[in-house]
Amino acid sequence: MTGRRLVTRSSLAKIVTCCSIVAAFRCSPCQAAAWQPPDNPLMTRWAEGISADRIWAEYPRPQMVRQKWMNLNGLWDYAIRPKDQPRPNQWDGKILVPFCLESALSGVRRPLLPDQILWYRRAFQLPHDWSSQRVLLHFGAVDWQCTAWVNGRLVGEHTGGYEPFTFEITEALGPGQNELVLAVWDPTDTGYQPRGKQVLKPGGIWYTAVSGIWQTVWLEPVPTDYIRSIAIFPDLDKGTVTVMVQASSDARVRLTARDGQQALCTAEGTTGSQVELRIKDPKPWSPDEPHLYDLEVALVRDGQVLDVVASYFGIRKIEVRKDQAGIPRIFLNNQFLFQ
Repeated sequence: MTGRRLVTRSSLAKIVTCCSIVAAFRCSPCQAAAWQPPDNPLMTRWAEGISADRIWAEYPRPQMVRQKWMNLNGLWDYAIRPKDQPRPNQWDGKILVPFCLESALSGVRRPLLPDQILWYRRAFQLPHDWSSQRVLLHFGAVDWQCTAWVNGRLVGEHTGGYEPFTFEITEALGPGQNELVLAVWDPTDTGYQPRGKQVLKPGGIWYTAVSGIWQTVWLEPVPTDYIRSIAIFPDLDKGTVTVMVQASSDARVRLTARDGQQALCTAEGTTGSQVELRIKDPKPWSPDEPHLYDLEVALVRDGQVLDVVASYFGIRKIEVRKDQAGIPRIFLNNQFLFQ
């Protein structure tokens, strides 16, 4: 494995804790003191326990784990400006990411109007051992339309308020401190985008809008050839798990399934194609026994491991079929499940 260590679910907690301590954004005492949530009648005891220098440090992608990452949650500069104005030179204050602009925990609690742009800015410095790798900038979700710059260079644009997205920012990075700037526009109920019950004037069944960053922002170093995504399809009846791996370039894929510390099976194939693992006597996942298997996914070329990620899967089957009385019911793992 060329010195690489498998990251299983059992070791994830240790890795996340370590990486969060070493790499997560930490506010200075004066910055933390500048953040205060406005009065909010819905404040819970969990919200009351939040502080600006210790915020949402969980690993953001547990089904595709790499050991190194940097958490960018914390205090950012923010400004709200008319839509036709350029990037501001002065900032309105601090906003606590990943809480949306309208929330009390953001420290702002202001609406974003359709003729306005919400600007974000923060600085970051990469660890020295990232210097020979590509760097990905991940956003868990930003509502609704956003544009990102690193050190003044455009690195990407995205439209859509609910899904994660990624920009590769390697070429825009410089030594020492780097600057990340984000511009966000959200028309809320004046536009035609999916928005649920978000409105500018909430009341009755209509909710306060969510604008800007509302999920974790993070950085990740990857090799030149790296795994982009994995899709897992278990089949309980056949006792198989089919995996499809997408990567930045064509290569071989090596899969290893484990049950705890026991290696169950391995399989190989190519990127972009289905690779099948056979699980002998599979343990079905259910609410009563939520059994999960660990999965190692390695990208290999000429016998050399280029990249490796850790994942997991459960084996279950959900279907609607008729019971003995001919009534359609939900079946889990070929057994009727009372709803």
